[in-house]
Amino acid sequence: MNRSSSLSALIATLLAASISFNASADTSTTPASTRAESFHHPHNASPTVIFVHGAFADSSSWNVEISVLRSAGYPVIAYANPLRGIANDAAGLDALVKSVDGPVVLVGHSYAGMVVSQVAAQEPSVKAIVYVAALIPVVGESTNDLVTKFPGSQLVAANLHSVAAPGGQTDVYINQDKYGTVYAGGLSQPDITVAAAGERPLAAAAFAEAATLAAPASVPKWEIVATQDHAVPTQVQEFMANRAGARIVRTRSGHDVPAAQPFVVVKVVEEAIAAASK
Repeated sequence: MNRSSSLSALIATLLAASISFNASADTSTTPASTRAESFHHPHNASPTVIFVHGAFADSSSWNVEISVLRSAGYPVIAYANPLRGIANDAAGLDALVKSVDGPVVLVGHSYAGMVVSQVAAQEPSVKAIVYVAALIPVVGESTNDLVTKFPGSQLVAANLHSVAAPGGQTDVYINQDKYGTVYAGGLSQPDITVAAAGERPLAAAAFAEAATLAAPASVPKWEIVATQDHAVPTQVQEFMANRAGARIVRTRSGHDVPAAQPFVVVKVVEEAIAAASK
């Protein structure tokens, strides 16, 4: 069995997600049986996929996506996002992108949308972006501006706590007993418990830091919209995606789409790879 058929068999066995695609006003649903068949063996010069985790998580949230894509032969890197602020985090990602030979597909979750947008504006090697329940800013917008643009976010003071960090910074965490409700809806309770214990904080200052660059209109974009998101409201995700001209892919999930719906992410990433390969 070759790698392509092995991947299709794996996806056919494990994929149980429901996806809808929206190219503008029209929406259609792709049956699971045909979605599995769409995975294919990559070309020799495939773009490198760089996953960027968001706040309150780490790179392990992409474990399934990385495993599936690497098994299919795609080059993949997971960037350890420092979560200190847009400028700081984008500088590290920009250096990583510069180190890659050839085109790049950036995949950002949540707050990381701010970071990948900044880097895409600076690096012409970025040929596609997949936003996963992620923020898509225009210049001047902050994380707080976008999260609160429409009602519904449970990233509120009662569900968060802060810890004084070295250098005068303050780190913000989701309260562990609220982690499933706010962030990890769709995961099993044991998985929520583990993820909550290992969450990585976002610097408090990062909430207010404004984007100084926006992803170029010419770069193809996708937004995977989580329809049960209590961190970044679904209405906010839809608004940003439509404003940016991103192709919308909806999935029934809470905010932690990378862990709850990894095969939805893989499917969309492969579409982005195909676009970046042209």
